[in-house]
Amino acid sequence: MNRNKDTLRMIFKICPMPEKDKLVIWPIYFDVARSREEGRMVSLQEAINEPTLDLVITAALKSGLKPEIEREKMHPKTWHQAEAAGRILVAKNGSKSAILKKIAGSLKSKWKKKDH
Repeated sequence: MNRNKDTLRMIFKICPMPEKDKLVIWPIYFDVARSREEGRMVSLQEAINEPTLDLVITAALKSGLKPEIEREKMHPKTWHQAEAAGRILVAKNGSKSAILKKIAGSLKSKWKKKDH
């Protein structure tokens, strides 16, 4: 039993949990090609094709957020895909769904400009 506790302590030292006043935002949350079960957290209308960490960072900044960038972190569902690396942390000012909608709105406006 002690061995399991030691292993857990070691894991949390290597990959600590984000602070309680921060929300974790992964690009996968905005991917139109994914189902909710596969990790998408916004509606299909709010999602975009192939969201990247840099797009999410830009959208978060455009939304008035101050993201902390963690490029080396891997989402548990895409841990094996190096191109899917990265997440941002934002201040927990409201519900996660409201913050995701805000970022998604900025992503959509940027995406539309990119397509035309």
